[in-house]
Amino acid sequence: MGYVFGTSACTMSSTAKPAFVPGVWGPYYSAMVPGLWLNEGGQSVAGAAIAHLLAFHPAASEAAQLAANDELSLPDWLVTQATAARSKLSETIELAGQVLVVPEFLGNRSPHADPDSKAILAGLGLEQDLNSLIALYIAGVSGLGYGLRQIIETQRDNGVVTDTIVISGGAGQSRLVRQLLADSTGVPVAVPGTEEPVLLGAAMLAAVASETFADLRIAMAKMSSLGEVLKPVSGPLAELHQARFELFEALQKAARDHRGIAK
Repeated sequence: MGYVFGTSACTMSSTAKPAFVPGVWGPYYSAMVPGLWLNEGGQSVAGAAIAHLLAFHPAASEAAQLAANDELSLPDWLVTQATAARSKLSETIELAGQVLVVPEFLGNRSPHADPDSKAILAGLGLEQDLNSLIALYIAGVSGLGYGLRQIIETQRDNGVVTDTIVISGGAGQSRLVRQLLADSTGVPVAVPGTEEPVLLGAAMLAAVASETFADLRIAMAKMSSLGEVLKPVSGPLAELHQARFELFEALQKAARDHRGIAK
């Protein structure tokens, strides 16, 4: 699966045979790779959801100033604080405590195709310090991961199996973010072997157009490679993510049920 993680997020999965997945667009024949079927899902806001989430917190202004002093963006500064607090990237989920976020500020595009869903924040206390802001950030990123897991599992149930997530986009540059996504989905997350995968894709098309390679599949095999691959955590932390994912789905269902009652 290709996961383009920016202001919003897009999932792109190719299969040899068409697969119809509820809440996921497609399948489209030869839309991305000639001869293959494309299924496209996504999250209406992703990086923008995290920015919006952090803006709610009373300590956001203080943290933004500290980040500016270190010449970092606010999310990058929060990453440095979270990684300093734990010896391993996967352990940072413990910083979230009881805070859990369903970051659907602009509805759910996939897999529920529910434009009326809204974000849910659970487990908040009266804390207003920087540590509680870090907790909110970790919970927000892992919440995006649980939404991505729903897409992956729905696709799997309909014949599209994902064994690796290949991430691109500005919001996925952090190793901590990638590890949290791997842990929350249970699927390895890899980065392309190039810093500019979009430009590499354009170069592949040019290579085929100039007849350097006979077709796009050959160009892809010859010109691309994977960089670092982060594997999902196992043991008690995996069990913690499973419990958080079940609560994530329960909160979604409760909100949908409430809307049904309200109608």
